[in-house]
Amino acid sequence: MSKLYRLEREQAIPCPIEKVFAFFADVRNLEAITPPWLNFRVLTPAPIRMEPGAEMEYQLAWRRFRLRWKTQITEWKPPQFFVDVQARGPYRLWEHTHSFRSEDSGTRMFDSVRYQMPFGIVGQAVHGIRVRRDLDRIFDYRAAAIGRLFREHTGATGTPR
Repeated sequence: MSKLYRLEREQAIPCPIEKVFAFFADVRNLEAITPPWLNFRVLTPAPIRMEPGAEMEYQLAWRRFRLRWKTQITEWKPPQFFVDVQARGPYRLWEHTHSFRSEDSGTRMFDSVRYQMPFGIVGQAVHGIRVRRDLDRIFDYRAAAIGRLFREHTGATGTPR
């Protein structure tokens, strides 16, 4: 059986939960928060109605490998959370829960990813050598991009313009 990995992140965003959730509900915004070295593109034509069962397809490049990835929304509860799972792609399992909580200063966002590598022991070795480090880089980039994008849309006090 493949080992189950977890990636957990948390980020404060100085905007109301409704605005933050709306940003993440638009799959096109993934392109703005994904590192350029992945050459990430959303292939599914807009508009995409986000609800349980909605599917999105992407194209990206990881190292020298061009990949197509398809995810499906399995849970959708605006503005608290949504879950997307890989329907087809590079992982044996990929389940990403996006959660949002209102705070006095805006919104606290939580990312929780459960994933498994394919190819058994070989996949585990590749995870240890490269994949986990790349996932950390991707989520670090994502956090910085989210911080920049939401700072650009708020005043110095965190009040939306």
